[in-house]
Amino acid sequence: MKLTIIGGGGFRVPQVFEAVAADDAPVRIDELALYDVSASRLETIGAIVSRLAQERRHVPAITTTTDLEEALRGADFVFSAVRIGGTQGRILDERTALDLGVLGQETVGPGGLAYALRTVPFMTRLAETIRRVAPDAWVINFTNPAGIVTEAMQRVLGDRVVGICDTPIGLMRRAAAATGSSADAIAFDYVGLNHLGWLRSITAGGDELLPRLLESDASLERIEEARLMGFDWVRAIGALPNEYLYYYYFTREATARIRSAAATRGEFIDRQQSAFYSAPGDDPLETWMRARHERESSYMAESRDDDEERHESDVDGGGYHQVALDLMAALASGRSATMILNVRNNTLVPQLPDDAVVEVGCVVDVDGVHPWSIAPVAGEMLGLITQVKSAERLIIGAVHERSRELAWRGFAAHPLVDSVGVARSLVDRYGQAFPEIGELLTA
Repeated sequence: MKLTIIGGGGFRVPQVFEAVAADDAPVRIDELALYDVSASRLETIGAIVSRLAQERRHVPAITTTTDLEEALRGADFVFSAVRIGGTQGRILDERTALDLGVLGQETVGPGGLAYALRTVPFMTRLAETIRRVAPDAWVINFTNPAGIVTEAMQRVLGDRVVGICDTPIGLMRRAAAATGSSADAIAFDYVGLNHLGWLRSITAGGDELLPRLLESDASLERIEEARLMGFDWVRAIGALPNEYLYYYYFTREATARIRSAAATRGEFIDRQQSAFYSAPGDDPLETWMRARHERESSYMAESRDDDEERHESDVDGGGYHQVALDLMAALASGRSATMILNVRNNTLVPQLPDDAVVEVGCVVDVDGVHPWSIAPVAGEMLGLITQVKSAERLIIGAVHERSRELAWRGFAAHPLVDSVGVARSLVDRYGQAFPEIGELLTA
C-alpha cells in the first residue's frame, strides 16, 4: 500500500514514519511518498527519516517530491498535515486578534477562522486533484482547523475524507485508565466539534463509571483536562471536556496569559522550527528529538501555572501519527477499531445540518467509518456547538462565494468575538496581513 503525506517536510513527519515502520505496526506501508512545496524542508526531514530507517526492519520505499500529482498517483491513503502561511502566518493570526483585545490562538476563535480562510482554498484544490488522480484513496486530514477543513474537503470527496485529532482519543484513554480500565474495555459517549467536545459517559460491563471518576480527586489528578479546567468545574458540568475548551471556559484568563507572555505559541514554534530547519546540525535526528520534546512539554503552557509542568505520560503518549495509523489499519485490514473522528453529522446531532462535520465515537472497519449513536445534546453544550458550527460554515461559505460579508458574519457569530465591530476589524486586518485573504474576499 502507498501512503502519501501532504506536508511531507513537516516537523512531525518523522513520527509518522516511526509509526508505520514499527515492528508491531498493524498495517504495512510499502511506499511512503513525502510531498511538500519546500525542497529544502523535504531534504531535512528526508535525512531524519533515512536515519530512522537504519534502525527499522520494515522500511517502506521512500520518495520525496515537490510534484503533487506524482506524489498522489497510486496512493491508497493520503495524509494531510500542512500549514498554509507557515509559522509566520500563525504569528499574524495570533497577534492580530490579541491587538484587538480578543483571544489569539491557532485554531480556536478568530485566529482559527483566519487560518481557515487561508487554508480552505488550498485544501479544496487538493481534494479536486485527489478526485482526479487518486479517486479511491482514503484522505486522513490533520490540517487545522481540522473540522472546517474536513467539512470543506467532504464537499468534493464525500465520506472518504476523515478528520483526525489526538486530543479526544487521548482524553478517552486517560479517563479509561483513571477508572482502572483500558480503552478497549469500555464504551463511551463523546460529542462535539474538533477542539470542542465532551466525554459524557464511560461504561464497562454495563456499569456507568464517570460519576465515580468525577468524585475522586485521585482519579481526576490523572487526567490532564481535569487539571486544566479544575475539579470543581468538571464536576459541575458532569463531563470531561476536551482540553481546548479551556479557551472557551477561561477566555479572559487565557487571553491575559497569552498577552503577558514573552512570546505567543506561534512565535515560540517559529523560532524553534526556523532554527531547526536552517541549522539541523551534524546529527539532525538528535536535534529533532530534543526540539520535539521541548515542543510537546510546552504545549498549552498558558493554561498552567508558571511552576507547573505537564505529566510525562501526557508529553510522550500516543499522538496523531498513531491515530492515523490505527485508522489506516482498520480500513485496510478488516480488524475493527474504536476511534473518535471528524465525520459527517447526518442525524447524529439533529440541530445541525446533515453535511456538517462533527467529532464523535466511531467503529472503523474494511467497509468504512461507522459513527455510533450518541445521547441527545442539550443545554449549554448544544448552544456552544451550534454557535461555533454556524461560524465555521459561514467561513466555508465566504471562501466558496468569495464574500467579505459572509466572512464578517462568520467572525461576528463566533462566541469568542465579542463585537460586530471587532469582527469587521478582524476581517479587514487579516485581509491586509494576508494578500490571499484580501484577494479572496472580493464580494
